[in-house]
Amino acid sequence: MTLRDIQRLLDAEVIAGNESLDREISHAFAADLLSDVLAIARRGADGALLVTGNMTLQVIYTADVVDLGAILFVRGKRPTESMVQLANQMQIPLLMTSYIMFETCGRLYQRGLKGCVEKAGDGSD
Repeated sequence: MTLRDIQRLLDAEVIAGNESLDREISHAFAADLLSDVLAIARRGADGALLVTGNMTLQVIYTADVVDLGAILFVRGKRPTESMVQLANQMQIPLLMTSYIMFETCGRLYQRGLKGCVEKAGDGSD
């Protein structure tokens, strides 16, 4: 699924990275805690779509460190100008949808996008 497909499916606004709408996204995950993003990334989230409501610069830095494919903000949350500038600098596409996280993930899953981790760990990691 491309970012353009995701944009259309979720009536999303592209905030940064219009030139990357043909980028393929094969898996996704949802997290607001950056520690969860880092933990999931250890299991192979490179190139994935992060679905989040986290509105800090740190989410952009974390996405860069773990090589995410794009960030999708939910609940109509609009990134700040400093977040957009940083995302452009790091070439990380940002999208925004008005859907809540639950519905966003459901729509993506229904259209065939897989999660980054087939089964969550037992908490030992």
